[in-house]
Amino acid sequence: MSISVRPEVVPEPVGVRVTAGKLSVDLADGRTISVPVEWFPRLTHGTPAEWANFELGPLGIHWPDLNEDISVEGLLRGEKSGESARSIQRWLDYRARGEKEPIPTLQLPPEIEKELKEMGITWDE
Repeated sequence: MSISVRPEVVPEPVGVRVTAGKLSVDLADGRTISVPVEWFPRLTHGTPAEWANFELGPLGIHWPDLNEDISVEGLLRGEKSGESARSIQRWLDYRARGEKEPIPTLQLPPEIEKELKEMGITWDE
């Protein structure tokens, strides 16, 4: 006897609404996921203008003004933000000074860098 396993398909987000109490994400398959906004501290501290400035991608939502990314898969699993209190406080300190939080960049391992160059893939360094 064999068991057929269907791969899980995560539907794309097609709409987003954020209020002081709730994050609602409309999915391409017709479902809407709603979770408490306090699950995501950066959204909790955001303004309506920041909430309205979002980008939809095939896997989730990005709020550039808040440096927040939330995946549809995580929402479907009921996952809250995993960001530490220390990280949130550091972000709040940047906001209080009117500064953007720096986004760290990591150096690629040399073997991957070499392989990409051999494939003709270049990037700004």
